[in-house]
Amino acid sequence: MNELKREKLWEEYSKTKSDKLREEIIVEYVPLVKLVAGRLNMYLGYTVEYDDLVGYGIFGLIDAIDKFDFDKKIKFETYASLRIRGSILDQIRKMDWIPRSVRQKQKQIEAAISSLEKEKGANVKDEDIADKLGISLDEFRNWESQANISNIASLDEFMEQGTEGSVKEFRNTTYLEPEESLDNDEVKRMLMEALELLTEKEKKVVLLYYYEDLTLKEVAKVLDVSESRISQLHSKALEKMKKNLGKYFELLMG
Repeated sequence: MNELKREKLWEEYSKTKSDKLREEIIVEYVPLVKLVAGRLNMYLGYTVEYDDLVGYGIFGLIDAIDKFDFDKKIKFETYASLRIRGSILDQIRKMDWIPRSVRQKQKQIEAAISSLEKEKGANVKDEDIADKLGISLDEFRNWESQANISNIASLDEFMEQGTEGSVKEFRNTTYLEPEESLDNDEVKRMLMEALELLTEKEKKVVLLYYYEDLTLKEVAKVLDVSESRISQLHSKALEKMKKNLGKYFELLMG
């Protein structure tokens, strides 16, 4: 359904509040829920099921539809993305029962990775981290999963990066304002500068995911680390690149 048809659907629904039209709107915007949930799923790895995230997001979508004021001429996609994201994060926060000891484990993991990268360079494997921590590989992955889902502050920041991208992707538009257009040489220069900010492993994740079109699970197999670790590297890489690319981040990485 294109933008004009969506607008007509909203216009009719705002007048009639028909249950049938409400159902049509819900179905129409389910792909937006999936986009927001998909971005979260990249961050969380296997700690929360993607279908569960979509389910949490649907509640946010329904809430957005019920509270949206069509007459204010605000883009529904932007409004709904915030509601969907909020609904998902609220559910994840309710799951955040993890005690301080797990947060301490997260710090231990980060310290071990930092130490190993200084000793061995960027190609640190999960087995190396587990050995450094003096625990089994399974135990390390359990630590990492809990640490990922407990880090709500980083999750909020990650989703802030993704909201506009989700809306743009949902609209399926490649339109650029004149001042935002860049020639190919400038694009390449900016991307190269941003990539130089990354560790070798972060760079590999970005290249494999965005340029080779591998899934995070496939990237994990190629680099021989857990999917959770790839999610962590992915979010760190995007954070670093966003600082360098500024307003062009969504344009170049979207």
